[in-house]
Formats: sequence, structure tokens, C-alpha cells
Amino acid sequence: MTTGDLSKADLSRAQRLRAAIAVFLQPQVLIILFLGFASGLPLALSGSTLALRMADQGVDLSTIGLFSLVGIPYTIKFLWAPIVDATRVPVLSRLLGRRRGWLILSQLLLIAAILYLGWLDPTLTPWAVALGAVLVAIASATQDIVIDAFRVESLPDEEQAAGMAWFVSAYRVGMLASTAGAALLVTALQVRGFELADAWGWAYAGMAALVLVGMVTTLLATEPDHAHTPGEEHLGEIHDRRANPVMRVAVTAYEAFHEFLTRKDAVVILLFVVLYKFCDAFAGVMTAPFVLDIGFSKAAYAGIVKGVGFAAVLVGGFAGGAMAKAMPMYRALWIAGLLQMASNIVFSWQAMVGPELWALSVTIAVENFTGGLGTVVFVAYISSLCTDARHTATQYALLAALAAVGRTVLAATAGYAAEAIGWVFFFGLTALAALPGLALLWWLGGRGHFRSAPRPAGE
Repeated sequence: MTTGDLSKADLSRAQRLRAAIAVFLQPQVLIILFLGFASGLPLALSGSTLALRMADQGVDLSTIGLFSLVGIPYTIKFLWAPIVDATRVPVLSRLLGRRRGWLILSQLLLIAAILYLGWLDPTLTPWAVALGAVLVAIASATQDIVIDAFRVESLPDEEQAAGMAWFVSAYRVGMLASTAGAALLVTALQVRGFELADAWGWAYAGMAALVLVGMVTTLLATEPDHAHTPGEEHLGEIHDRRANPVMRVAVTAYEAFHEFLTRKDAVVILLFVVLYKFCDAFAGVMTAPFVLDIGFSKAAYAGIVKGVGFAAVLVGGFAGGAMAKAMPMYRALWIAGLLQMASNIVFSWQAMVGPELWALSVTIAVENFTGGLGTVVFVAYISSLCTDARHTATQYALLAALAAVGRTVLAATAGYAAEAIGWVFFFGLTALAALPGLALLWWLGGRGHFRSAPRPAGE
């Protein structure tokens, strides 16, 4: 190879590198970045942050574990996803478009629900708190339905990987804001003389204010344009607009579910989606109470999560994006699954070490790195299952909802298990919870599921 050839090769590599970096700065990709933050922000407010709040105010571990059930709307959101696909929001959709109209509505409802939940005391009105948490989860799940459809429809194929990496990283940042950020805010307010219950109320009000980030992003975004592509029409618009809206929704739901469920090994695929991240969810529902129970303060926990955890999740997210692009999906899922399993053992080690800050830094770094990596790989996988553009919102909502089963229904007994066997054995048990998902991964690999795009069974 001549000197000129080497120079051309170097130039070509430099051009490819610049192009790879430039895609992360495309306006629509940056919109997905901020929508990722908006999507991640409310999740913890009815989950881990609420668990931290209840532990902080003296609620027993068994009750805290049962409160994971308030996240059920994330599990069943596919039931109303066809409504989002097939209908428009009066006024808002006319002014902003179908997707952005639904986004603004869900964000307004989310602000109201967070404020309502924030001013309730879990020690005095636990049932009202449960209702408030369910309302937050419903509004948040609806926002997720719309954002997921907006993300898939807005980005061309060559920008999907960049959008996914930004989305998942920003999603984790949103979760950090509503976990570590909320805990730090409560601590700061207590230092200034606020009662504990009032401090938590104002912290939730602060989280409600952060929903404005998503609203501003929605207003600045451009509605996805797919009207010129017949294959990407929404099923609800294929039928006469004057038809019964209930019928349009019913047809949308039927066609979306029928297309997916007639694929080869569809039931096993759905079971795999439920179980793949179960070990992560089983441990995650009790992580915050665990840290407080072994002797750490809220400020110490929040500081490490915000610092070490923030860096680790960003590195893990982009490592997962690189894995999803550089290697077969089957191999990436194996690596991510084994890392998630191993990260739970680190919490058992933390329980034996006790309240040592350096050990907590290691534990949080490992958990956030593996969590970020595993989430990106898993999102890439379930996105690849949405092969029919007519059904994007409904099918993705179904898969994302099933993925949330582990965090809600299956993890509801986590508090009882932790009380019964202690923290060391509890986190060991959560690691073993990864085995069913990995067994299904092996089975699907043997069936050739990962060698080609999913196809209907009849083809």
C-alpha cells in the first residue's frame, strides 16, 4: 500500500468517525435525548423513591414490598396503547399533531398526579398514597407509550442506534434525578428546618416541575411525518375517520396482537421478555431500603448514586449501544444477562462489609454499569421485535409492559423474602432469579430465533 493509499485510508476512517459522532448531534436525535429524561423521571416516584420515602418515615418492609404492585399500570399499558394509536386528543392533536398532542396531555396529567402523591403522608393515609402512586404510574405509562412510538417513527434507520443510546442514558439520568435528586432535596430541606413529611412533599413538587423539561421538548419537536408512506399508516387512520372510535381502537388492537402472536415461538418470546430482567427488578425494589437498613444516610447514598452511579450508567449505556451494534444480539444478551446476575452478588458482599462508603461506591458503580448496559441491549432487542410499522406503539407497549412484570407483580414478595432470610441470602436469591431467563435465551437461540427477523408462523 502506498503512502497515498494510507492517507486515503486514514481520511476515510476520520470521515467515518466524524459521521458516527455527528449522528448523535442531529436535532431529532437530541429531541430523543430529552424525551428519554422525561420518560425516566416519573418511574421511581411511584417505585424506588416512594419505597425510600416510606422506609424513611418508618413504614415496615413488608408493606414497602407490597407497594411494588402500584406499578401494575406499566405492566398492562398495552391495553390502552391502541387508543393512543387510533385516536386524537381534542384540540391538542389538532394544534400539535397526534403524537405531540398525546404527549402534552400525559405530561399535564403527570404533573397533577405527582403533586397529589407528594402531599400525602404514607404513615397516615397509606391507601390514598397507593391511589396517588397508581395515578402517577398510569400517566407515566401513557407518556412512555407515546414517546416510544415517537422515537421509532421519528428517526431513520441509520439514526436509531444513536437515538437509543441517548434515550437509555437520559432515561437513567431522569431516574437519578427522581431518586438521588429527591433524596438530596429532602436532606437539604430538613437541614433548613422542614419536618420530614413536608420535606418529602416539596421534593415531589420539585420532581413535578422537572416534567416541564419533557413539555418544552415536546413543543420544540416536529411531529413524525409518515403520511406519505402507506406501510407506516396507523391502523386507526386506515379505516374511515367517521367510523365508531371504539371499533377503530378494537381493530387496531386486534391486528397488532394477532400479527405478533402468530409468529414462531411467540409465547416463549413473551415469557423471555418477562423474565430476562427479573433478577434486576427483584433486587432493585429493595435496594434503597437495604442501603438505609445497613446504616447509610440518605445523603451518603444519594451522593454516591449521583456521582459514581451517574458516571457508571453513562459508560454502561454507551457500552451496551456499542455491543448491540458490534456483535450478534444473541451474544450481547448473554453477556448482559450474566453481568446483571453477577451484579446482584455484589450487594450480598456489601451486606457482609457493612456501611463502608468505598464498598458502596463499588456496589453502585457495578449495579449502574450493568444496569445501563443491560437496558440498552434489552431495548435494542425488543425494538427489533416491532417489525411492522403499522403497530409500533401497541406492540412496543405490549413488550415493555411485559418487561415490567418482574418489577411489579413478581417482585411484590421481595420485602417478605428480605425479612425472612436476611440481606446476604436475599441478594443471592435475586441472582438465581436470572436463571429462568437465561434458560429461555438458550432455548430461543437453539430454535434459530436470533438468526433472522421474527416472522409470522404461517410464512
